[in-house]
Amino acid sequence: MKFFVDTADLGDIRDMAAAGMVDGVTTNPSLIAKSGRPFLAAIADICALVDGPVSAEVAATDHETMLAEGRRLAAIAPNVAVKVPLTVDGLRTCRVLADEGVTVNVTLCFSPQQALLAARAGAGFISPFIGRLDDLGQDGIGLVRDICEIYRAHDSISTHVLAASIRGPLHIVEAARAGAHAATVPPQILRALYRHPLTDAGLETFLTDWRQTGQSILDVSEAAD
Repeated sequence: MKFFVDTADLGDIRDMAAAGMVDGVTTNPSLIAKSGRPFLAAIADICALVDGPVSAEVAATDHETMLAEGRRLAAIAPNVAVKVPLTVDGLRTCRVLADEGVTVNVTLCFSPQQALLAARAGAGFISPFIGRLDDLGQDGIGLVRDICEIYRAHDSISTHVLAASIRGPLHIVEAARAGAHAATVPPQILRALYRHPLTDAGLETFLTDWRQTGQSILDVSEAAD
């Protein structure tokens, strides 16, 4: 499963990309606002940091303005994925942009039937929101599982399932088991994936034993001996 980082913070994106942890980036107007940077410039800078898709969301709600905004965003860089909401106007916009060769991420998906409509509209990605469903006592991972099962049953569907609204590492594991192609994850949760107290304890034991040897791997004189 691929990992997308859900942020507009250039420092976080740069660090995680350097560590090989990022296959793409997702943003939204709220994240861009937190960055304090002009929207279009922020998207351009993010696109320059990663090779994978960078989701940039339209702000309009009507089809004509969404389409104009989507085309403007797609012109920023080849790896922009235009993000549209799962509404009638969003699906109309998705269909036109997809026919023009633009990758579209249809977001705010909360049902399998919505996911089917997005696939028919040519979405490159569908973003089911796991955490928001769980907050209502519904089964977010179950939605991901249902969408993946439906998509696998139809060879004509090429839409990728991008699990969103991730609230913790377990959501990522469960989404991967359910068959999601990717998950979009806040930086703090992505970093939590590699942390484990037994890893830290084991490393400290190794380092303590190594220090007791008094050796250095980089000691050139020692290597000569």
